Amino acid sequence: MTEETMTIRQMCEAFEVTPRTLRFYESKELLFPIRQGQKRLFTKRDRARLKLILRGKRFGFSLEEIRQLLDLYHMGDQQQTQLIRTCELARERLADMERQRAELDEAIDELKEQLQWGESMVASMKHPREAAE
Repeated sequence: MTEETMTIRQMCEAFEVTPRTLRFYESKELLFPIRQGQKRLFTKRDRARLKLILRGKRFGFSLEEIRQLLDLYHMGDQQQTQLIRTCELARERLADMERQRAELDEAIDELKEQLQWGESMVASMKHPREAAE
């Protein structure tokens, strides 16, 4: 092994993923490790791709969207197409996330109101002697 490649164990430690995750991404043609028998050696390119995959997953992109974006790298236009498409998808995802946050904020406020109402009902039902304690 050289500094240029990493074993599956090293990749797992460096990126806090499981071997199963790496094999899954390989099966989805997102990573392309060098195969030496049963051994997989991951290149700098694989490491860069994994960083982007994990970031994309964190932001809620589907694996297919990530694969398509990664495939645009080799368009021969200095990644202009890739960057434009990434920005388009990122804007869409950000709008979705903001919409979800607004819905969640609304649900949280409603639950707080219901909880406050429920607690006041419980407090009003206490026996006078219990309330004095």
